[in-house]
Amino acid sequence: MAVNRVPVLKKCRALGLEPSFLGYDKKSNRTNARAGKKVSEYGLQLREKQKAKFIYGVLEKPFRNYYRKADRMKGITGENLMVMLERRLDNIVFRMGFARTRREARQVVGHKHVTVNGRVVNIPSYLVKAGDVVAVRESAKSMQRYKEILEVTGGRLFPEWMDVTIEDLKGTIRNLPSREMIDVPVNETLIVELYSK
Repeated sequence: MAVNRVPVLKKCRALGLEPSFLGYDKKSNRTNARAGKKVSEYGLQLREKQKAKFIYGVLEKPFRNYYRKADRMKGITGENLMVMLERRLDNIVFRMGFARTRREARQVVGHKHVTVNGRVVNIPSYLVKAGDVVAVRESAKSMQRYKEILEVTGGRLFPEWMDVTIEDLKGTIRNLPSREMIDVPVNETLIVELYSK
């Protein structure tokens, strides 16, 4: 399985992205050397695609597959793509505060600590649906790891489209998010333009 091992702060600096969108509270003191240079239209489109891929931890081939699915769905392709990325199980675990960072959320899912509707799911790309109940397994709840995670994520605000009981490490997807509810700084229309060439 391919894993993205790029240093997070370095990549955030290159993409002009705040590390907080990935769950990191660190800041980089360095500046991007290419900050003032003019970027072509293709360069802007490519940067937006790289931002979306990096934030959600998706590699090129799966990302292209998400785009194809979003293109076949009813509605606006760009919005469908963002909603589909937001529905990924690793992202849901991060949003519910069961992991400090998106990478940790992916690991938590991979280690079989998460259940969806009472069944263990260890696929980070699993797409949740409205009404699904996502929880940390009973056997994993007592682990020291989750006590430490809750200390960090306890004050985190949850999206309005999910109900979370942080003490029980359990959450319900009330409804699927609309694009306005997704606070990710990505211009999805540029991604659509890039793929529709």
